[in-house]
Amino acid sequence: MCGIVGLVGHKDAVNKIIDGLKKLEYRGYDSAGMALVEQNSGELCVIKTAGKIANLEHEAHSKYKGAAEAGIGHTRWATHGKPTKENAHPHATELVALVHNGIIENYADLRKSLLAQGISLNSNTDTEVVMQMISLLLSKGVAPLEAVQRTVSSIRGTYAFGIVFKQHPEMIIGARKGSPLAIGVNADGKLSLGSDAVALSGFANQVAYLEDGDIAQLYTNGSLNILDKDGNKAARPWQPISKDQSIPDKKGYEHFMLKEIFEQPSTIADTLIHYIGRPSNKTVNIHPSGISWDQTNHITIIACGTSYYAGLVAKYWFEKYARIPVEVDVASEYRYRTPPVHEKSVGIFISQSGETADTLAALRYIRNLGHTCVTIVNIPTSTLAREANVVLPTFAGLEISVASTKAFTAQMAVLAYMLIEALKMRNDADLSFELAKEFLTVDALILNALDTMQGLTQLAKKLSETKDVLYLGRGVLYPIAMEGALKMKELSYIHAEGYAAGEMKHGPIALIDKGMSVIALCPYDKEGLFHKIVSNICEAKARGAQISILTCKKGRLLLEEAELKCPIYLYPDATQLTAPLIYSIPMQFLAYLTALNRGVDIDQPRNLAKSVTVE
Repeated sequence: MCGIVGLVGHKDAVNKIIDGLKKLEYRGYDSAGMALVEQNSGELCVIKTAGKIANLEHEAHSKYKGAAEAGIGHTRWATHGKPTKENAHPHATELVALVHNGIIENYADLRKSLLAQGISLNSNTDTEVVMQMISLLLSKGVAPLEAVQRTVSSIRGTYAFGIVFKQHPEMIIGARKGSPLAIGVNADGKLSLGSDAVALSGFANQVAYLEDGDIAQLYTNGSLNILDKDGNKAARPWQPISKDQSIPDKKGYEHFMLKEIFEQPSTIADTLIHYIGRPSNKTVNIHPSGISWDQTNHITIIACGTSYYAGLVAKYWFEKYARIPVEVDVASEYRYRTPPVHEKSVGIFISQSGETADTLAALRYIRNLGHTCVTIVNIPTSTLAREANVVLPTFAGLEISVASTKAFTAQMAVLAYMLIEALKMRNDADLSFELAKEFLTVDALILNALDTMQGLTQLAKKLSETKDVLYLGRGVLYPIAMEGALKMKELSYIHAEGYAAGEMKHGPIALIDKGMSVIALCPYDKEGLFHKIVSNICEAKARGAQISILTCKKGRLLLEEAELKCPIYLYPDATQLTAPLIYSIPMQFLAYLTALNRGVDIDQPRNLAKSVTVE
């Protein structure tokens, strides 16, 4: 849940490391640091600060005047120990400096062992024990590679390490298990180390991904030595760094989140163009996924956070149209349940980053049982993509804001494509055609919805002064109500909950009193849920709730006939297939405006990280 940058042989290492760390700000962090091996004196220089990279940049430029060609940098998201300068990475002795992504599960035992040997520890982190173990071995004359090998053999947990050595300024070492780590190379053969391709995009044009158990030695002269988990020499394939893996600018928008909200018509269109051709003559040209839908009688969807809500939407779709039963699970719970998997089940794993530790563990569990594993992912070079049987990219482009917007709607677009393909393969070509034709209008409908967003300004102003918000939805909009509440929590730090509207009377109604804000997703639908949720709205209104209703033209007409006097916000007509995407837009924008009114950090909310690589 943090970032690593390492360089060997590059001129101007300080500024390059800072530039690499800036590219990783989107992942979320609370402190930053770097360690440099001084080229002339051979001394280790460690600079670290709490807070933003700008603080580190100021410290580095004011305190470091030397020249270095080897160095490591880090952005930390606190797990063990508060986000302070002392707990920031790198951790260092006179001999070695180390940065770490991941969690050392047996650090308490290792810490006791070090203290018993008279080693003093200066932080509350799990990472420092690893650095001290390596340093202890170095002080006894053990070579760097062997010191790292012996240390990692005693570790239980996950890690991606970047390590520099005082006595070896020509080299850095990287090691990984569980947490991603990549090696970059530029046209001049200079090497770099990073937690992902984005970190390396400024000074590498190709990238290779280390595998679990790998230890790599990178040298200033361009030499590279990779050893696998068994200590044997290994080669990892190089691939070009794509333009999508470089950080874009805000293009005039105040925040990346706002830019990404308004990119959704094009990102959804890009996704659909790849997977579904324009239907004609009752046929749909569908990109083949490789999934045997005609042999599938069950679907397991695994995800976390916003991606989990995309999976819940797909449950409604697949069960209603394809009549395939779907189980949707939170990855962190599923991975420890060791549940039975249906004989003809397909596992679908959804992740923006493709590095979510819990989702990856669940994929490995289902894959080891011999089932097809499909990943819907925004980073096609990610670990999840490399380990799945079928990879379905979202084509959303790099998402910088920690709170997901365009990746979420693109995930739903891919799930809709999967439904359309499943129907066609299961001999329901007519329904497949009708749904494809319907869904291919969604980008235009979202463009229409975006034109009305400023109408939410007054509602956002009111919400910015409240403490609690209740979101209500039914059917496919129940997951969107939960996603709306999540966005409000993430961005504005206001407590919000999303409920199935019919469930409100089974407990949550006790929370409703005069003035409580309730947001209802209430478009007219052919399934009859509109009238049901209107009844639920009346129940809340009777208890003094301040209701705001999001609906369509026919819904507004019926609400006016019922004399239900509430603020109404109008959106395009929608179906079961298109409504989740359309109504996601106002949920995102409302949270954005509310956070804007509260003056908080929108693109990097407190305590949150973009890539959750630890449990």
